[in-house]
Amino acid sequence: MIHIATNPAYHLLFDALAWGTGMAVGVALYRWRLRDVTAEVARVADGGYFACLAVGAILGAYLAGSFTFAGQAVFALAHSVAGALVGAIAGVELYKLARGIRMSTGIVFAGPFAAGVAVGRWGCLFAGLPDQTFGTPTTLAWGVDLGDGIARHPVQVYESLSMLLFLAAFTWGLRQRQDWAMRHGFYWLAIAYGTQRFLWEFLKPYPTLIGPFNHFHLLCLGLIAYGAFMIARQKDVSRETVKE
Repeated sequence: MIHIATNPAYHLLFDALAWGTGMAVGVALYRWRLRDVTAEVARVADGGYFACLAVGAILGAYLAGSFTFAGQAVFALAHSVAGALVGAIAGVELYKLARGIRMSTGIVFAGPFAAGVAVGRWGCLFAGLPDQTFGTPTTLAWGVDLGDGIARHPVQVYESLSMLLFLAAFTWGLRQRQDWAMRHGFYWLAIAYGTQRFLWEFLKPYPTLIGPFNHFHLLCLGLIAYGAFMIARQKDVSRETVKE
């Protein structure tokens, strides 16, 4: 068992590091591979686009986070990265639907989001039990003691490493100018994030909503379905363009 010195104040520190890392990764990828793609996105992403993104992310973050323990009659204002991602997607897709925009506009956010989660989840770990993101008890050697003497799954570390792995694959895809990364990178982010988060949710003590699934499971299934649907739709659009 690994003993972790925790302090809720660490969360703010790692949040700042996550934002800084995400911005740095975004700038680096822009200068390296995404300059042309970003220019295409900029032609359709006006103030309304970013307003819908921001409002959706904020509403999604706090609705999903605050609902975590609602089934146990515990109501507290909290935020969730998964909820923010789902809300941002919903806001942007509604905006795009209203404007008739069919191109992918999220690739510029894929790298920064993955990097931000990879760093930010360590803040959740070091914030300890009050953060309410701890894992269930485990007998594995790498179980962490967050102050109560119980060895728990370090689910925050699992998620951090998962997103770091995606970021490495995404960067490699951009380096090779692979179609999946250059054209569908954000949709694959939704699939990757949703899949790994879906798995780790089984290792958290959150109340279930339907069968063995909590509400984060359902959000993650939605992200996976969204990513798969959008990739298929983009391929259909490409075929139609070729035929024309």
